[in-house]
Amino acid sequence: MEEAAALLKQKGLKVTPQRLAILNLLRNTKEHPTAETIYKKLASDFPTMSLATVYKTLEVLKNIGLIQELNVGEGSFRYDANTNSHPHLVCLGCGKVEDLDESVLQNLIEEVKKHTDYRLVEQKLYFYGYCPACQKKLSN
Repeated sequence: MEEAAALLKQKGLKVTPQRLAILNLLRNTKEHPTAETIYKKLASDFPTMSLATVYKTLEVLKNIGLIQELNVGEGSFRYDANTNSHPHLVCLGCGKVEDLDESVLQNLIEEVKKHTDYRLVEQKLYFYGYCPACQKKLSN
């Protein structure tokens, strides 16, 4: 968190308890929550914090590179503190979003480089399907 506070200061931004709490929540979860989910999880600790504050904070954290915003096609964005370019798995049943290790795609990235004139700087790749729990529900 000291690193995050230092980066906020370096960018000329105030270090607020809300900003640190939102970043801390994202860094300590494997979930990829929406702004609404973050707001609900922090509401009891920060009763005066509004949903607008959460949205503004997420935008600030995204713009300075501390988090990434994911658009998995469900009408609202998800947020991830892992800013390395990596693919995600999205469950069509429960909506869960999980990380997929980027090493799985290394051959694909190399193939794209080989067959195009592009200098790749990042990738955003989403795989859609059903998680094991939803598969069980579907088979019953």
